[in-house]
Amino acid sequence: MFLTGLTAAGLLASVALPASAAGATDPAVWGPRPPAPGERPVPHGRIVSLIQRMSLEEKIGQLFVTYAYGDRADTTDPAFVAANQVVHGVDNAAELIERYKLGGIIYFAWSRNVDHPAQIAHLSDGLQQAALAQRLSIPVLISTDQEQGLVARVGPPATQLPGAMALGAGRRPEDARLAAQLTGVELRALGVTQDFAPVADVNINPLNPVIGVRSFGSDPGLVSAMVVQQVLGLEESGVAATVKHFPGHGDTAVDSHYGLPIIDHTLDEIQQIDLPPFQAAIAAGADAIMTAHLVVPALDPSGDPATLSRPILTGVLRQQLGYDGVVITDSLEMAGVRQKYGDDRVPVLALKAGADLLLMPPNTELAYTAVLDAVLSGELSEQRVEESVYRVLRLKFQRGLFDDPFSAGDDVDQIVGAPGHRALAQEITDRTVTLVKDDVGLLPLSADEPREVLVTGWGSATVASLGNALSERGQTVTTLVSGQSPGQASINAATAAAWQSDLVVVSSMRASQNTAQRTLVAALRATGTPVIVIAVRDPYDIAYMTDVETYLATYSYQPVALKSVTRVLFGEIAPQGRLPVWIPSAADPSATLYHFGHGLSFGE
Repeated sequence: MFLTGLTAAGLLASVALPASAAGATDPAVWGPRPPAPGERPVPHGRIVSLIQRMSLEEKIGQLFVTYAYGDRADTTDPAFVAANQVVHGVDNAAELIERYKLGGIIYFAWSRNVDHPAQIAHLSDGLQQAALAQRLSIPVLISTDQEQGLVARVGPPATQLPGAMALGAGRRPEDARLAAQLTGVELRALGVTQDFAPVADVNINPLNPVIGVRSFGSDPGLVSAMVVQQVLGLEESGVAATVKHFPGHGDTAVDSHYGLPIIDHTLDEIQQIDLPPFQAAIAAGADAIMTAHLVVPALDPSGDPATLSRPILTGVLRQQLGYDGVVITDSLEMAGVRQKYGDDRVPVLALKAGADLLLMPPNTELAYTAVLDAVLSGELSEQRVEESVYRVLRLKFQRGLFDDPFSAGDDVDQIVGAPGHRALAQEITDRTVTLVKDDVGLLPLSADEPREVLVTGWGSATVASLGNALSERGQTVTTLVSGQSPGQASINAATAAAWQSDLVVVSSMRASQNTAQRTLVAALRATGTPVIVIAVRDPYDIAYMTDVETYLATYSYQPVALKSVTRVLFGEIAPQGRLPVWIPSAADPSATLYHFGHGLSFGE
């Protein structure tokens, strides 16, 4: 496997490492790691010289990554200024960089950073100009979560590609690499230089509320292979890959945004399930690894989340797995990292544990001051801070930010969402749709046989897209959105429409966790009209509606996925996807309803 030489005993030994066993912090032993794809040579002497010229405050600033409201770096929009003043005490992103000498900025839609390609490129260039205007002219890392699938901060016209589980269903590592390359090319054109992807969590809990289809699947070998290809693809395009969430978030029923999950895996289970994708990513030269806010008692019995755990970040990740790239925390605003310690202690403890970059502390001034005070008091050595600064600067050099940190400028609209990119995205997505069940041989449908079709279920955009696609193929379509949790009135309306239809197409979304969706499907089936259920997120819904005769999984409700599933419905393409997870029985979770690798072709 990928863990050659790493035994459970070795992991256990890492828990007991003395505090003095941290990685070397002496500049004399700093040095380049093996190069990753597409990276520039490391100017070791130049980095050390730059660190030696930095003030303590400038060094600490390089350890922080946060967000700012606004579509421009120097925004004067009163709404954005007011929001930035509340969270940061400054008017805009340019002032935020000037005050703290930040290491990076992260983009979100809710902070109004990603409205359209030209705007994003202009914002990115403004951020770099603000950074380069500082005393030492150090560019910033600009990051976002562009996992694709359900987590894509940059929406259309940027090319939307299959997410991890869809790619896992497609079973083609080359598609995973192409998808990452394409994502990276468009991000780099926008001036985004770090992608918080791929997800290396092995999703073995069907009720996982936060990972699910963000994972490539439930098999460590499949996940490892896909993660490696995505790391290579992103880094070949000039964007830093960030593998997450270490040491593995795939077996939890708690969302770390709102609580503190506990992973009760044994050391052997951690070795066999959770760590292989991270080990594979490290061997592939992953630029960065993101931590998870969860407790792993087998690795650290203290009750500290992994983000704050020295045995996990230094003992396992740094020493056992030999990782010397950048370690970034998940957002420090999340509840999972804030339950045990105050917001002033969390950033200090994360650095002491072995993290390099501190992502989105809830109060930037409080966090920055806490780290500064910890160094001045001697709790945290300046040498330890310099170790992280070295890694951050090394990454910026390796990804070419010191040579050219800027976007594609006027060419951005020709690159982002280019017709060739969209065509490639559709081709890849066409290979991911999984036909899980077709007991009565209903598929493929014939466009030469017009039908009265009811399209209903979750998602107004999803129902409309499916309805339009069926109409384009000569069907007479009625659409009726029932919602996430349909009430009795919606169920009655859908049932009445089904009686008047020749076919019903239902979109389900996490019906495994919503009885009302299952009630709707049962009522539709009771009319006797043929029903096709399309799971547009988790494939596990079938376990809660086993009587459904025709069931497909798309792993996403993005338009590109809905187009692919419609093509499968009408036999324009064959279903090629295979389940990247096993589906347990809802009645008996120890029994397997559908095995990993299951997937039908027409006529099976």
